[in-house]
Order: sequence, then structure tokens, then C-alpha cells
Amino acid sequence: MTKDSTRNRKNGFETVDGGHGIGNGRFPSGKLLGLIAAIVVLLALGWNSTYQIREQEQAVLITLGRAQAVTTPGLHFKIPFIQQVRKVNTTIQGLSIGYDSSTYESITSDSLMITSDYNFVNVDFYVEYRYSDPVKAVYASQNPVEILKNISQSCIRTVIGSYPVDEVLTTGKNEIQAAIREMIVDRLEEQDIGVQLVNITIQDSEPPTTEVMEAFKEVETAKQGKETALNNANKYRNEQLPKAQAQADGIIKDAEAAKTERINEATAQVARFNAMYEEYIKNPNVTKQRMFYEAMEEVLPDLKVVIESPDGNMQTIYPLESFVGTGSTEKRSAIN
Repeated sequence: MTKDSTRNRKNGFETVDGGHGIGNGRFPSGKLLGLIAAIVVLLALGWNSTYQIREQEQAVLITLGRAQAVTTPGLHFKIPFIQQVRKVNTTIQGLSIGYDSSTYESITSDSLMITSDYNFVNVDFYVEYRYSDPVKAVYASQNPVEILKNISQSCIRTVIGSYPVDEVLTTGKNEIQAAIREMIVDRLEEQDIGVQLVNITIQDSEPPTTEVMEAFKEVETAKQGKETALNNANKYRNEQLPKAQAQADGIIKDAEAAKTERINEATAQVARFNAMYEEYIKNPNVTKQRMFYEAMEEVLPDLKVVIESPDGNMQTIYPLESFVGTGSTEKRSAIN
């Protein structure tokens, strides 16, 4: 046994060949480093050859500069160091215009606008969007969200500038939102940057100063008073119209009855006149005298016509008195 073998035993080592082979019993350092390097490379290759797509994500697989959309969720494989993956969040996201969404402080440079009647107004918007095409979202522009914001601001100012301040602050909000949304959608289709507008809403609209705000509040109060007065007037009208209609119907019915009565009366008078005329044709003098007496009886019901003869006798001619009773007694007395 050699001195090296004896020394190895004392140190707790043995040679590979039991003390008779070549070598000192140590693993070569070069092979160990190579093995470690190989393991590291294999781990790196294995780690870099897969990627995970979540439920609301899409990916862009880039192979030597050529992009391809991967929309199926789950585990996918790629060629390490040759293919690259960029993921795109397809959930609905939002951005604020006119205010800071984290502090809710107004950004006057974005919110201050001018209306069609040359009034200033502060209007805040919230834009909701999502990525509709991951490849275009990655390659069509450098910052698609910033482009969407610029398009939105341009469309907002264009639409707000075509409406009077009263509609911007009160009644025209829904119409304004619809017009802005339609304009943004058309512009995004022209730009084709892979971003889809979901919705845009007016968060707040108010005058730029406190004095103007108070004035608009007074105007709004006056409008509400006007609406209340109109409602009360309509209520009173609805209550009075049926009554007036009933009264009008009663007056019309009374008039119709009076009309019918007058017509019947006139018809009777015409028939009486015609009968009288027939008698007049037969005996004109008698008829005239009779008509005279009847007229005088009607005009002067208490008139008496007394004729005194030259010999002193008196006779009542009109009205004709009965031969019996008071009249006849007076007549006899007068004659006597």
C-alpha cells in the first residue's frame, strides 16, 4: 500500500480501486460544473417553454417578428428564446376625463368646456373600454389608451359645443352621452387600434364658479316651480272641463227645448192666422170688428164703452156683459 493510500484512510477516504488504482478519489471539478450548467439550462428551457393564459386574458405569440393571437385560456407551449409572449387584459377597464380617479380632484384643463351659447361649464366623464384585438392592441399603436383618451376628449368637446348650457347641466345629458359614444365608436373604427368602447357616462356637470352655480340653481328652482304650476293648472283644467262640458250640454239641451217650443208656438200662430184670414175673406167687416174688440180686450181689459142716447138712455157696448147678474141690473138701472 502506498503512502497516499495510507494517508487517505487516515482522512476517511478510499481509492476507487481499493488503493491500487489511479487517482485520488475526488470527482473532477470540470464535470461537476458542466453538470450544474446543464441542469440550469434544462430548467431554464423548461421554464421558458410554457406560458399560462387566464380566463380574461389573451396573448400575442411572437415568432421571429410575426404576431399571432392566442385566445384560448390555459397552459400553452412555445419555443424558448425564439417565441415571445405578450399578454393583454381583456376585462372592461376605465379612464377618467376631467378629474383624477384616485383623488377625485378636478382637472380644469380637461373638464372646462364652452357650450353653443358661449357659456363655460365643467363636465367630468368616465370612459369604459376593453381590448377587442390583442395583436392590434400591441402593434397598431404604442399607447392605445392614450389614443382613446385623446379621441374621447375631441369628441366630447365637439358635442358639448353644439348644446346650450341648460341642456348640458340638466335635461340633455342622456342625449349628449349617446352622441359622444356614437362619435367615439366611429373614430375608433377608423383608427383600428384594437380597442373597443364599452360606455361613456357624464359623472358630473356644473358651472365653473360658485356665483354661476348659484344662479343655475335658482334657474333650476324656477323651472321646477314652473313645472309645478303647469301641473296644477292641468289638474284644475281636468277638473273643470267635465263640469263645463256638462253645463254646456245642459245649455244646449235647454236651447233645443226652447227652440222646439218656439217653433211649435209659431206654427200654432201661423195656423191661427191662416184660419182667421179665411174668416176675414168671408166677412171682412165682422172679422175686423171682432179683431178690434179682441185687441182692445187684451190691451185694456178694464175698459168699458158706454153709449148714451139723446133721450138719456145709457148702454154698455164693451165689454158685453151677461144678461143675468150684476151687469144686467146695472144696465136696467141705467136705462131706467
